[in-house]
Amino acid sequence: MKEFVVCYTLENDIKRERIMKESTIKKEDVVQEILEKIEQRKYFLAKDSKGDCWINSSLIRYIRVNEKKRLKYNLIHML
Repeated sequence: MKEFVVCYTLENDIKRERIMKESTIKKEDVVQEILEKIEQRKYFLAKDSKGDCWINSSLIRYIRVNEKKRLKYNLIHML
């Protein structure tokens, strides 16, 4: 699984959302999915560890998607 952090810059606020996807999904696919969601809905729900919030699509000015890097350690190297 991959974790993506989506940052929505609104007219007067910044909202973040964490999205979990399959390991084969690319950043560009996530961006396309978000753009389609914005085109189809006036409001949508953004989920984050701090809580859920409704976002008005017409207030979005900028979107940034980052893949969150997860470090994988091999226990043999640590010993």
